Amino acid sequence: MNRQMIQDWDEYGIHAVHIPMAPPLRWVNSYVLQGNGEITLVDPGPRTDESIATWEQALGELGIQAPEITSIVVTHHHPDHYGLAGYMQSLSGAKVYMSRRAYEEAQLMWGKGQRINEELSALFAQHGMPDSWLAQLPGHLDSFLSQVEPQPELTFIADGEVLRLGDRSWTAIETAGHAPGHLSLYEDGQGIILCGDAVLPQISPNISLLPGSDPNPLYSFLQSLDKLKGFRVSVAFPGHRNPFSGFTERIDRLLLHHEERLEKIEALLDDGERSGFDICEALFGTELGIHQMRFAMAETLAHLFELVRRGRLEISNSNSHIRFGSTRMKNRLE
Repeated sequence: MNRQMIQDWDEYGIHAVHIPMAPPLRWVNSYVLQGNGEITLVDPGPRTDESIATWEQALGELGIQAPEITSIVVTHHHPDHYGLAGYMQSLSGAKVYMSRRAYEEAQLMWGKGQRINEELSALFAQHGMPDSWLAQLPGHLDSFLSQVEPQPELTFIADGEVLRLGDRSWTAIETAGHAPGHLSLYEDGQGIILCGDAVLPQISPNISLLPGSDPNPLYSFLQSLDKLKGFRVSVAFPGHRNPFSGFTERIDRLLLHHEERLEKIEALLDDGERSGFDICEALFGTELGIHQMRFAMAETLAHLFELVRRGRLEISNSNSHIRFGSTRMKNRLE
């Protein structure tokens, strides 16, 4: 790893370490906070041989020995943020902090006896996904298990709780949508936020409808963005891409993006009922790998069910196959 894989933000006491991951994201931002003889890691990344080697080199360049790490904060349960927490805890003995709701999601996805493989396949089948895609899902989902082992012993953080990390006090802000129980860390003095994937500067965080999780994830996401707008932020340190200013303006663009997508989906249904996969194909195409198709399908369903919640679509169910229709076209015909 060369020095470019570490970005120093000395005025904020933050080092950003780029932990490699698969395309299209390419890396996740892990943050190192130092001060008062303490060292905190935020979102250590997925567990892979490459990510472990990257941390070994990064810690060496920063002059840190693993036992000196005193705490690890995980913003949410996705493998690219949560995965190495248990491994790094085993090296350091550090406490690992996470929200209780995020822990529940981790157990849903990665816990013993989890049935997410079968349940997600059944959900997608209900919504019209062809067998050629469904057959790829179990192996794809199983591939993440090695990225989250061992799982950590956790200390839970509540929304609004203040943590002393390094030489700063950080307030935990719990949000949802991209991931239930997502935590951002906010420092009021300089208006700094470590926002994980709650707000990203160049891409829209994926919003997925998943069985057993939040039944209205897009609604939760939009509500969470409104909550985050209430904080004065000068610089946001995201989970992906580079730190950015204009936090409130970025939130406004994300809110507009999802309203525009809802309008587009509703228009696609003006000429009759269609399945969730039909809408997914119209929005994203099918020139995707299974990883991106899973995200595309789950995000399409999140938008469809938000339109149902708003009364703009209705559902029909025939032989366990679900289709959506526009209520505005029905109202016009009536």
